[in-house]
Amino acid sequence: MKPAKILHLHSTFDLGGKEARDIRLMNHFGSAAEHVILSAQPDSLSARDAIDPIIAAAFPKDAPSLAGKPSLKRYRAFVTYFRQFDLILSYNWGSMDGVMARTLFSRIEGLPPLIHHEDGFNEDEQRKLSWKRNWFRQFALGAAQALVVPSEQLARIAGDVWKQPEQKIHRIPNGIDVRRFDKKPQRGSLPGFTRREGEVVVGTVAGLRAIKNLPRLVRACAAAGDNVRLVIVGEGPEKETILAEAKRVGLGDRLLMPGFLADPARYIGLFDIFSLSSDSEQFPISLIEAMAAGLPVAATDVGDIKTMVSQANQGFIKPLGDERKFFESLTTLVQHQQLREDLGMQNRLKAQAEYNESKMLGRYGLLYGHALGRSDFGSAK
Repeated sequence: MKPAKILHLHSTFDLGGKEARDIRLMNHFGSAAEHVILSAQPDSLSARDAIDPIIAAAFPKDAPSLAGKPSLKRYRAFVTYFRQFDLILSYNWGSMDGVMARTLFSRIEGLPPLIHHEDGFNEDEQRKLSWKRNWFRQFALGAAQALVVPSEQLARIAGDVWKQPEQKIHRIPNGIDVRRFDKKPQRGSLPGFTRREGEVVVGTVAGLRAIKNLPRLVRACAAAGDNVRLVIVGEGPEKETILAEAKRVGLGDRLLMPGFLADPARYIGLFDIFSLSSDSEQFPISLIEAMAAGLPVAATDVGDIKTMVSQANQGFIKPLGDERKFFESLTTLVQHQQLREDLGMQNRLKAQAEYNESKMLGRYGLLYGHALGRSDFGSAK
């Protein structure tokens, strides 16, 4: 059987949670599919390095742009482009013009099915959803075959706010290959890192975007003690803002920002504590990876984070509006090694029991295979 031709419409393709999951699925499906990836930010493509070299994946420069004002002319260009594919997979708000084009011209013969994925919101919707975008999503998703979300919160929004029927909404929690995180970190896997005597390493893996509020994490680490070192793995537009905040609070020489690193299993075990300081999350893959590596977690209480970690760790997930409590939770973990080890073990056990990727891969395979009319698609390697 010929490989399925799949078009991916992304808001950005710098490595983050949704990109990591999408790439894991591409690698899993192997020769069963060929992929074309478009990004609304065409220069944000650092995640492409994580795609297995044997996977057929293209990043064309002559495709219709996902960025721009909505117009029938742009939508007609999308529809013409869509005809060459067997399935369209769209991701987050930045892909919504492509979703709308597919819906407006849904009666045209020969258009492939579309499955939309929502993983969360940017800073412009972190406190309150935009009514204009809600209306746009509600209408644009009308002809989508399915809407996939990872978290309970997003599933509620999809039904209550975007008015999507229950049978269209598929909540598929993120999962990882937890076995890979049992191994010791690889030497040299974190460029520029050498452990200093007596230091406690706080780490995070995140796109350097305003919604992640990494300056908050910088301030928390500065407040937690002079023996704290912070490692932020990721790329994005907020790098200079983060560096400036570190310099301001006296953490400049204790902050390491190695950029994008493709395989967290190789280095995340070098951290003593994992922390998320985001203003908005849903079901972050990086958190599952940290749990699988046996790390305790200090984080803001957003999305499903509090229910994701072990019960013992839930007290260190603090309300978003209280920065002082977030600082205190991180400081407590810094000061108590045995507590870190105990919480880390509880998190590892929960990750192994609940977040193994085999279930996730199987559910995506069935969903995509149904849309493609290929019952064996999910088992392809």
